[in-house]
Amino acid sequence: MPAVSSRGRGRRTIAEINMVPFIDVMLVLLIIFMVTAPMITPSMVDLPSVGKAAKQPDKVIQVVIQKDERLQLVSDGKTDSATLSSVAASVKSKIGTNSNTAVVISADRTVKYETVVKVMDSLQRAGVARVGLSVQLAP
Repeated sequence: MPAVSSRGRGRRTIAEINMVPFIDVMLVLLIIFMVTAPMITPSMVDLPSVGKAAKQPDKVIQVVIQKDERLQLVSDGKTDSATLSSVAASVKSKIGTNSNTAVVISADRTVKYETVVKVMDSLQRAGVARVGLSVQLAP
């Protein structure tokens, strides 16, 4: 039942949005931004450039760790077998005097991580500078 005033006319509801609270909130936000904007200090970000990238290796020697933890050295298309105790000496002899040779360790997914760490440790103790791990996406 509609509301009736004393004169008998019906009272209409107002379907307008009350803008006063909205404007108040906007003015408060404007004041906050105006006060905090001078406090923000511009900064410089040093982005890497191509000229600073490391030189690509001249030669790559790959140490492959098989499922049964046998080691193979792959270099220039030749494959040689090695043991954990002799892998560092074999890699050092293949590197020779070329310091820009990289060594990449590849392992089967079933090989224990401990074996990979042992191979990497023996290479680093022998003084091999560039040692990395091979990463392949799962199919």
